[in-house]
Amino acid sequence: MPRIHFLDVTNRDGLQTARTGLSKFGKTMVNFYLGKLGVAQSEIGFPFLFHEVPYVRAQLALAGSGAFGGLRLSGWCRAVSSDVEEALSATKGSPGLQHYNLSVSTSDQMIEHNFRGRLDRETIIKEMTQAVRTAKAGGAQTVGVNAEDGSRTDDGFLVEFALAAKDAGADRLRYCDTIGGDTPLHIRERFAKLADAVGMPVETHCHNDLGLAVANSVSGALGDLDAGEDAWINTCVNGIGERAGNADLLSCILALRHGFGISAEIGDDLDLSWARRFALWASYALGQPLPYNQVGVGHNAFAHESGIHADGALKDHRNYELYDDDTLGPFPEDWHARQGRVVMTGEYGGKAGFRHVVDGLGVELSADEDLVFQLVQLCNAATGRPLTDDELRLIAAYPRELALLYPGALG
Repeated sequence: MPRIHFLDVTNRDGLQTARTGLSKFGKTMVNFYLGKLGVAQSEIGFPFLFHEVPYVRAQLALAGSGAFGGLRLSGWCRAVSSDVEEALSATKGSPGLQHYNLSVSTSDQMIEHNFRGRLDRETIIKEMTQAVRTAKAGGAQTVGVNAEDGSRTDDGFLVEFALAAKDAGADRLRYCDTIGGDTPLHIRERFAKLADAVGMPVETHCHNDLGLAVANSVSGALGDLDAGEDAWINTCVNGIGERAGNADLLSCILALRHGFGISAEIGDDLDLSWARRFALWASYALGQPLPYNQVGVGHNAFAHESGIHADGALKDHRNYELYDDDTLGPFPEDWHARQGRVVMTGEYGGKAGFRHVVDGLGVELSADEDLVFQLVQLCNAATGRPLTDDELRLIAAYPRELALLYPGALG
């Protein structure tokens, strides 16, 4: 039976967003939370960029040590062999990066007005297939091929593009609704036809310019299932992403679990008890307050005031709530957020304060105590804000792997 999987792109598309950014340690925490949630795959960034390489190597080491559970790590490259070759060279090791998504624009709009004669359809397919073969020859387990502006690409060329990618060894086609203009009925029908025609999953990548990213993602995935293929949904934490954002991770999960008339099996072993911690951490780390009405995790997501609603909720919360808030996990009560007198640890802290905090959190330090202390200072300096309890615990648990984030900075 075909199933639905989640491929989160917070660390790539989410962080391409204007006025948005995370340190490399912050990106590491995104992968940590995705692993805790049980998401299948994280698109961790751009492995061919020089400033991403130490971070990517650290992620591979952390994944190898079990820090991210079963989370698969993938890199984004342009669909050209040179990007793939640089990524393979930069991340080679045991193991290297095993999963890739290779991207190129496919619509006539982009070919005419973006490429401006540099690429045509024939050249796009030629370069894309060469890139896929390069990735597979370099040891990639899976390769997804992204049709940027796929929603404005005609069916005939999308099928030709996807079949060429499949013949070269690609495992999925990513259909990008790059400008967010698709609609649920249209995208479901299109996914069903595409998946049936090419015999492989068509992956949703939906932007929220019409407020339909979640609806389109769910509908597109159901189109895959209609064709008997697995579905992959691209998401971002809290719906961040370029312009109006991408499909919100939690909203998509809740829609598939609780939406009326949806019969679909989620193939990922999801644990939503980490949902609040992830969402609120991301809001804090990104400096972007959650809207009060944010699905599941907003301040008012389970608040009742009007007389009829309050009376009904007091009698039985299911009268006015679709799902239980307990399933989303506790609200964080982090050390750094305590009121009144508090001793903290960070960039300029000393050993006494450091030990006070880690002891208070019940963290057991290994023989690498000095390395943990240095990493706390470096990570605090990189983030520019007090470290959270989860961040401190991750540093204490995996100092040697995290040290790869800062080559040459640690003694």
